[in-house]
Amino acid sequence: MRIERYSLISGARSARGLAVIIDVLRAFTTAAYVMANGAERIIPVASLEEAFELKRLHPEWVLMGERDGRKVEGFDFGNSPYEVRDVDFTGRTVIQTTSAGTQGVVNAREAEEVVLGSFVTAGAIVKHIQRVHPEVVSLVAMGSRGIEPAEEDELCADYIEGCLKGGTPDFKEIKERIRDSPSGAKFFDPSYPEFREEDFHLALELDRFDFILKTIRDDGVYIIKEWP
Repeated sequence: MRIERYSLISGARSARGLAVIIDVLRAFTTAAYVMANGAERIIPVASLEEAFELKRLHPEWVLMGERDGRKVEGFDFGNSPYEVRDVDFTGRTVIQTTSAGTQGVVNAREAEEVVLGSFVTAGAIVKHIQRVHPEVVSLVAMGSRGIEPAEEDELCADYIEGCLKGGTPDFKEIKERIRDSPSGAKFFDPSYPEFREEDFHLALELDRFDFILKTIRDDGVYIIKEWP
């Protein structure tokens, strides 16, 4: 098994084999909470126009996502695990669009399998990769807006790679480094109310869930499902 490392939207386009598209703060952490709360599926899309068109065609579907970290006007939910943590999504279809995470999913067209990466599902991801043992694993850290590297996503890739190589990464140190990074610190800065401190803590709950989130393609549409 060969592990390759990529970053940002350009990296997602280069991903091959089994691709783990990583967005810790906050897209794929939020997605994990939504699926844990009973959602049937998540439809990731790149643009707001696509999201609103799907909502027009399917009024019962839920709109969730952000631009520049802020909930989009007209959306049901933003990009916050704290906001959705106690919401019952049983049987619902959720449309998700974000500045980084969903952009990575829709751009990983050359990958044979696409899995969503976060710390809350990291252990399950490692076990899945070990079980299917692909020839190539592409770890893609999506960063900020998919165009600037972010510590939390690179460190999540480090963590998964370390575990796959038989190591025991120091998660306490990882968490401290993320807390001190610019992308982590803003969750503790009151001048950024769109970034809740609770979101940071929920995103750094290692292995909270024992499932992975896997993307399948159905007639050209991307669908995120909970995978055993």
